[in-house]
Amino acid sequence: MDSVRTPDSETSEANDAHTPDSLGRKVRSAARWSLINTVVMRLGNFGTGILLARFALGPAEWGVYGIAQTVLLVLLSANELGVGLAIIRWDGDPRRFAPTVLTLGTASSGLLYAAIFFSAPTVAGLLGSPDASGVLRVMCLCLVLDGVAQVPAGFLTREFAQGKRMVIDALNFVLSTAVTLVLAFTGWGAMSFACGAVAGNIAALIGCALAAPGTLRFGWDPEQARALLKFGLPLAGASLLALAVVNVDTMVVGSSLGQVALGFYVLAFNMSGWPVRIISEAARRVSFAGFSRLADSPRALAQGFSRAVGVLVTGTVPLCVLLAGLAGPVVQLVYGSRWLPAADALPWLMALGLIRIGCELAYDCLVATGQRRALVLVQALWVVALIPVLVVGARLGGIVGVSQGHVLVAAALVVPAFLYALRQAGISLRHIARACAWPLFGGTAMTLVILSAKWLLGDGTLALFITGTAALACYVVCVLPSRRFLLGSRTVETV
Repeated sequence: MDSVRTPDSETSEANDAHTPDSLGRKVRSAARWSLINTVVMRLGNFGTGILLARFALGPAEWGVYGIAQTVLLVLLSANELGVGLAIIRWDGDPRRFAPTVLTLGTASSGLLYAAIFFSAPTVAGLLGSPDASGVLRVMCLCLVLDGVAQVPAGFLTREFAQGKRMVIDALNFVLSTAVTLVLAFTGWGAMSFACGAVAGNIAALIGCALAAPGTLRFGWDPEQARALLKFGLPLAGASLLALAVVNVDTMVVGSSLGQVALGFYVLAFNMSGWPVRIISEAARRVSFAGFSRLADSPRALAQGFSRAVGVLVTGTVPLCVLLAGLAGPVVQLVYGSRWLPAADALPWLMALGLIRIGCELAYDCLVATGQRRALVLVQALWVVALIPVLVVGARLGGIVGVSQGHVLVAAALVVPAFLYALRQAGISLRHIARACAWPLFGGTAMTLVILSAKWLLGDGTLALFITGTAALACYVVCVLPSRRFLLGSRTVETV
């Protein structure tokens, strides 16, 4: 039976294949492919969202979609009981325990889908969107598809095969987007999102199976199953809590403020996720596998984590500052004037997006180093503190109050908790401060430039581009002193 650590006699060949130079090359190559993949897919989703928001769907339809998406994401976090991560994390030959992983994942996803199918009307009613029950039932078919795809997708992640993942994601995007657009423009409303998601996930499952042949093989080993559940259940719990953190606001807004307000909030939240998804998502496809290889070397892990944080924050700060400082003009230019209420919440959600990037990377690092108890405690603290703050924020300030509550809890409570947990893993505040100092300084300078330019030039389209260009130029100058740290040496420490 495989475990998180196997004897040297079983892993000598794997160790030879993962020398520092070899691992560094794999990680850098995978990171490049992952970044290209994420940028292309997110730009495509961005364009699709503009078409739908301008010409096909209104705030109410986006609200129904937001409810269905929230429920799906929460269920996906616990879909395969966390055992799919064993394909990436465990040493030894993953094909020995992959059949048991596939059986567990498929069975748990099937049971979850049955539960949501029968409870969909109740869940939709509790979340203030009774019309969402049918959309829920269709969209959550993705649970079953995801449970089956976890094993072949895990093999691709383990081997840093992000080039293949890009092809698979492209197939997913093309099919899901085509189905969604056709149905939306023929009057299917929010159901078009659900049908598109299912079609795309079917394409992704087929693509993963072809890219990792022989991995869709069912089997059962009771001893392996016990070890897998012992490994995966705490991670599934932490993942569920993490998803609750970024989705409980949708539930609060939907149940307290209604579908239209939820539609505005979902649009603003999706906009705030642009930098998170483009940069952070690309990094997370390789960060867990990379941190797992460095987990036995505290110094290498600290250096690798600090450089990863530095790269992510440096790339994300200018996007966050631009969208926060120019929220109104950007929303009006991209989506039209009827969506302007979303701009009021966007600056606060951009601040939250920047915090989420650091927290998500810390999450991956703590999982890779086996700090599962600390991870569960931090996520539980986040959820417990967040719910009452968001409820009060919604009553006092609508979607703006919810956004402000998010930032308050994350900055005052969660960031210090993550810093403490990272310190226990050997990553000091000094490492993180060094990585973030220059980009945060550049972000402050950008903010001053944007405020000054808006006062002088106003909010017109031409002024928008002039202001953005000037602010970006200022940021580049400010972060130049950190370029050597960000580039680093071409060794394993640069993960």
